[in-house]
Amino acid sequence: MESGAIAEERATEAPPVEDVQGNGRRIALIGLGAYVIATIVLFSFTGVLLARETIFLWLLVGLLTVSLTDVRGFARGVIFDWLPFYLILVGYDFLRGFVGANPFDGVVPTVWLQERLYDVGQLPWYDVFSWAVYMSHYFMVFVIAAILWRVSHLRFLEFRAMVLALSIAAFVTYALVPAAPPWMAADHLMIGPVTRVTGSVWTELGVHPAASIWDKGDSLYNTVAALPSLHAAFPMLICCFFWRSGWLARVLGVAYVLAMCWTLVYGGEHYVFDVLLGWIYAVAVYFGVIWARARWSERRRIRAT
Repeated sequence: MESGAIAEERATEAPPVEDVQGNGRRIALIGLGAYVIATIVLFSFTGVLLARETIFLWLLVGLLTVSLTDVRGFARGVIFDWLPFYLILVGYDFLRGFVGANPFDGVVPTVWLQERLYDVGQLPWYDVFSWAVYMSHYFMVFVIAAILWRVSHLRFLEFRAMVLALSIAAFVTYALVPAAPPWMAADHLMIGPVTRVTGSVWTELGVHPAASIWDKGDSLYNTVAALPSLHAAFPMLICCFFWRSGWLARVLGVAYVLAMCWTLVYGGEHYVFDVLLGWIYAVAVYFGVIWARARWSERRRIRAT
């Protein structure tokens, strides 16, 4: 009788697991809603976030808002999952700034497209579309990584490895083969006139990018780090990564790849060759990381036995 009374008392003291999980989901949804509203307000006052360190810090705020029921887990994730990820990418930015210049020219579809589609002072829908797609490069990888970190830690680690491997591979190529984009070749009268469409859309929309936390100037921006195009490579990597997630993921992935290809060529940011090489790098990194992780897991299994 006494043990039964004690069990009943404990049952009344401890809430059911379902209630705890339900409360956790509600708190996470409330936090996410507040974060989305705060993001809209922030963009309206400061402009669109493009600086990597600003995006990273604001992303951590978002992850915290959906991790209020597990702050310790959030802190561990920041230290062991996100800081290495971020520091390597920042190191990539700094090193890329030292790559030398060696512009090259060629027959470019950019000139042909802009002669027929681009008008100074006009703002057709495809210019705005190209601008939006181009801007997605600065936050898409971080957003996907954040979602994976919340829903599947193993997938997050795999995606992180692919992003870092792709960035390092691109940097090595920049160092060995610096190449100028079409707009720079046009500035040097090496090809026909080319306008940076994304820059003109900023002006026409009256929108401005948010300032960096620290003023970098041109120190982290290298105009000849164009080969391969990471703007093209990351959408291809994302497409490959989610290819097995179903037909909708495949359709969206392919659409994003093609949209970015259009944006880069029409906008004067990259040659077609830069885009194609970026795709090749992405596919090679995707399969290379899968192979390496499989070998590593197999070795761990053998050692365990």
